Amino acid sequence: MTNVTLDRESKVEILPVIDKSISLVLMAIALVGSVFLLKWAVNDNLSKTEVVEPTQITALVREKQLNCLAKNIYYEAGGEPFEGMAAVAQVTINRAESGKFPDDICKVVYQKDDHLGLCQFSWYCTAGTTIPPIHKASYNESMEVAKKVLLEGFRLPGLTTALYFHGAQIDPGWKKKRVAKIGNHIFYE
Repeated sequence: MTNVTLDRESKVEILPVIDKSISLVLMAIALVGSVFLLKWAVNDNLSKTEVVEPTQITALVREKQLNCLAKNIYYEAGGEPFEGMAAVAQVTINRAESGKFPDDICKVVYQKDDHLGLCQFSWYCTAGTTIPPIHKASYNESMEVAKKVLLEGFRLPGLTTALYFHGAQIDPGWKKKRVAKIGNHIFYE
């Protein structure tokens, strides 16, 4: 076996080489780790991302829908708790999606049978669109509920098929299937 003896000057020259070698090994490990992390992020996490299908609804149309829905909530259930307000919003949207009513939220809200003089929502026949909401806090809450139901998809489970409702204080004599009573309203299929 051969012994190698280094003098002081040789030792000094070897240390920077060792430092560079260690730095290169650490950088290689970091690079390999980064590649695996990127591969994991792309393959595992991005593949779980939900794909949202584009619609033909513009921001202006969506704002109009929100305003119509908020007005309907305000006039039909403005004094109700959240669930009562959400229930009115949900029936409005259920109608637009049912194929039995106009397919536009505003057209559902303002639907009127001119022959019989009846409105789908009683406030429209009495207040119409000419009276602005008086209680701003209640209207703002109605708008928040409209956003939750229309934009975020909040739904009350018992009302998935509800298309009709009336105030609990009246009895219209409907022969429809009753699905729930929420607040001051009774809901039907």
